[in-house]
Amino acid sequence: MTTPFYVLLLLAAVVLGGGCGLTPHRADNEPRLSARNQQLAAELTERATAYMMSDPDRAMQLLREAIDADLFHGPAHNNIGVILLERGQLYEAAEEFDWARRLMPGHPDPRINLGISLERGGRMSDALDAYASALEVYPEHLPSMQALVRLQVRAGIHDAQTRDLLYQIVQRGDASWRHWARSQMARLSEHAPTPIKVHQ
Repeated sequence: MTTPFYVLLLLAAVVLGGGCGLTPHRADNEPRLSARNQQLAAELTERATAYMMSDPDRAMQLLREAIDADLFHGPAHNNIGVILLERGQLYEAAEEFDWARRLMPGHPDPRINLGISLERGGRMSDALDAYASALEVYPEHLPSMQALVRLQVRAGIHDAQTRDLLYQIVQRGDASWRHWARSQMARLSEHAPTPIKVHQ
């Protein structure tokens, strides 16, 4: 069954203010280390989100300008990563998501996006860790639950957490996710070991 997992998760483009004192390494288009203009960076990032789907080149241009205005603007790094991920540039996307994760410590989206890039690159264990960290920073975040349990099922992990996450999705997910979670719960129940009866 094909479900829109990546579409739902990949659209985790964010427009937020904030940042902290980290110095991301920028291999391409090294920005100038000038005074930070957080307001301009936020405005440029917001403008870029309007182009993310229709004109990613224009969005990338605006996001690079946002980084030039404020190297530490996490949402711009995250959104650059989304565009790079769509282009199949997994390593570069993961690098942007990693910086966004550090610059946005309480936000799950960069962690989910990092997980997607790691998963696509075949690094399943690291992807599971990234999804789990998204759930740690925002325990009730439904997309984080969906990302984590989907990969757990794919990886053959069927523990108590898997069942709990599936149950949460049945309760809170949209129709396609509820259907998927129910089918996975039924499949897990079919394969559950039969308890051994002890006669006394």
